Amino acid sequence: MIGTLINVIAILAGTAVGLLLRKGIPERLRETVMQGLALCVVLIGVTGAIKAHDTMCVIVSMVAGGLIGSAVNIELRLNQLGALAERKLLKGQQGGSFAKGFVTASLVYCVGAMAIVGAMDSGLRGNHATLIAKAALDGVSAIFFASTMGAGVGLSALAVLVYQGSIALLATWIAPLLTDPIINEMSAVGSLLIIGIGLNMIYDKHIAVGNMLPAIFVPMIYVPLSTLF
Repeated sequence: MIGTLINVIAILAGTAVGLLLRKGIPERLRETVMQGLALCVVLIGVTGAIKAHDTMCVIVSMVAGGLIGSAVNIELRLNQLGALAERKLLKGQQGGSFAKGFVTASLVYCVGAMAIVGAMDSGLRGNHATLIAKAALDGVSAIFFASTMGAGVGLSALAVLVYQGSIALLATWIAPLLTDPIINEMSAVGSLLIIGIGLNMIYDKHIAVGNMLPAIFVPMIYVPLSTLF
């Protein structure tokens, strides 16, 4: 859990710095920075997605995951959680941007391969190097995210704590299930979702990335089954 805790602290620290900087950044400049960040998010997603070895696995994962996520309506529940936190903590002072910051940052920080691999290394071998490197990246990005989307970015630290912490604590039982081919396809699917996040940020569209989150875990079923046929 040490690596995850460092990651959480880095996100909170980055958010704090971003909120301080936000007050002195004109709206026009914040919008430009937001667009630049969105392009970087798309680049990160594309870089990871092209590493997919089994395109059919990605397609099946996106379809199956989307169906499951839509049935549960994960996107709505994430937004409701962000809106509830905004009402409780800030009395709605951010006009809805709190929920957007929470959902966007949570997805970016949780769906990448570093979150899975780093948490596994942390839990199995006590090797926190990957999560420390991720913490540095997340902390820097949190500065820019918070400067444009507000305090909701800080709440994403809770999502990281639950997600990465669970993987680290259950690493001994999860490790046999997460072979290199499975992690590779999970990373590719997660990277595709990151592209969707970036497009939402650029065009202010609504690709329901939250509803597609179960797609990340479909390769855990698909890859073993594909070896049987």
